[in-house]
Amino acid sequence: MRIKGLQKTTLLDYPGHVAATIFIGGCNFLCPFCHNMNIVNEDESDISRDEVINFLKKRASLLDGVCITGGEPTLNDELVDFIREIKGINGGKLLVKLDTNGTNPEMISMLINERLIDYIAMDVKSSKDRYYEAIGLSRDYVEEEIIKKVERSIEIIINSNIEYEFRTTVMKKLHDERTIEGIGKLISGAKRHYIQSFVDSEYVKDHTLKPYEKEKLYRFSEIIGESVLNANVRGVD
Repeated sequence: MRIKGLQKTTLLDYPGHVAATIFIGGCNFLCPFCHNMNIVNEDESDISRDEVINFLKKRASLLDGVCITGGEPTLNDELVDFIREIKGINGGKLLVKLDTNGTNPEMISMLINERLIDYIAMDVKSSKDRYYEAIGLSRDYVEEEIIKKVERSIEIIINSNIEYEFRTTVMKKLHDERTIEGIGKLISGAKRHYIQSFVDSEYVKDHTLKPYEKEKLYRFSEIIGESVLNANVRGVD
């Protein structure tokens, strides 16, 4: 497991908690709007696991929890033991939030069943028919391999006993109202979903992508709200 970044304090990544964020390198998606492509491509220097654990031990009394993100953390078999080690700090008081794209439902199920994570945030990239566009992979591969795993992870998360959210980053080239309706169908019955606006950055692959106006973001959230209990827009003033 290659740790590519450590944000020592965040008030944003773990809702309602003071947390540290750990970035795990590598991903099986090539999303054209990804702003962490330097981590996906593993361009950043590694941070040792011992360094991260020692930091958490020193700061445990000041932190509520840890957010583990990427890249895609669940690609790493070492993740389970790493979280077990985090859970052993400060008498197990540190909460753990996992960010995932949902392509390893077996690991997600294991982490939930063993009570190793307290919150999970899964990105739902698009409707089933346009998922391949949003993740930058071939249509046949996505429809044969990826969608089934995504659907299984959604099912596991909705039926779990931990806090969770689904979220979708939207932009003009890849999302419209029909796409948003399809996302709603994928996560029908979920507790919570957030629409997030696309933000360009130096690491984004496709700089032709453009964000929607605020009013449209709220319209998308209304559409999602027809399928989930709580739908909202995040990161918009």
